Amino acid sequence: MFEKLFFSERNIMVAILLNAIILFTLYFPAYRDNPTLEAIDHIFLLFFLMEAIVKVYVLGVKSYFRNPWNRFDFIIVMASLPSVLVTFVDIPDTSLLIILRLFRLIRLIRFFRFVPHLNKIIDGLSRALQASLFVLLALIFLNILLAIFTCHFYANIAPEYFGDPLISSYSIFQMFTVEGWNEIPAVIAQRVQENGAGSSLISSTFIIGITRFYFVFVVLIGGIFGMSLANAIFVDEMTMDNNQTLENKIDRLQEEIAELKQLLKKRS
Repeated sequence: MFEKLFFSERNIMVAILLNAIILFTLYFPAYRDNPTLEAIDHIFLLFFLMEAIVKVYVLGVKSYFRNPWNRFDFIIVMASLPSVLVTFVDIPDTSLLIILRLFRLIRLIRFFRFVPHLNKIIDGLSRALQASLFVLLALIFLNILLAIFTCHFYANIAPEYFGDPLISSYSIFQMFTVEGWNEIPAVIAQRVQENGAGSSLISSTFIIGITRFYFVFVVLIGGIFGMSLANAIFVDEMTMDNNQTLENKIDRLQEEIAELKQLLKKRS
């Protein structure tokens, strides 16, 4: 009775939502380290801890942990407990402990349980990830290859974009998303014009032309073709359930038509 009165599903969901609002408010400069909000946050944590203790007592340890949502809640609450130490113990650097309380925001995932046909969505997402895995791996390999290649030729000209393989990988990925792809070759062209080609055999105009052609190639192969292919496969797999339903209906209609034809033949 006590569990159903205080720790009903509706009360827990309301408490999770209110606690998320408190945590959200605590990160505004005007309310940061506000003692009242901090105390309310600790009360919510105590409420969630009591929920876990009562459920373990009522259901038993094995029955409690058999439910995946209970295991999920228990891990989140236990991970948040060290953040309470800041109130009672003088710790020089509390940033790591305080951030642990943000784990409670993950409990908002419980609201996904109310999404219609959630199981179908999860199944479709799993199929989509599996189907597009090869394309994603190919894009990663292409990104690394182009990053090293670009780093070799443009590290000295534009170090902020291609200074090392990691920075270069990020810049290439940025081009794959077609974000600012024309700005980077423009910066390189400007610096080549200002500083020269650096070689007596190749003119600045030729380097600028090759640079523009190269980055157009990067955007075409990685951004337009690669990302579009990955997106197409992903969406196709996500909507396969709908296609399967239509195919099943068509198959049933064909069977019914075949049966009607047989009946008509018998009557004739």
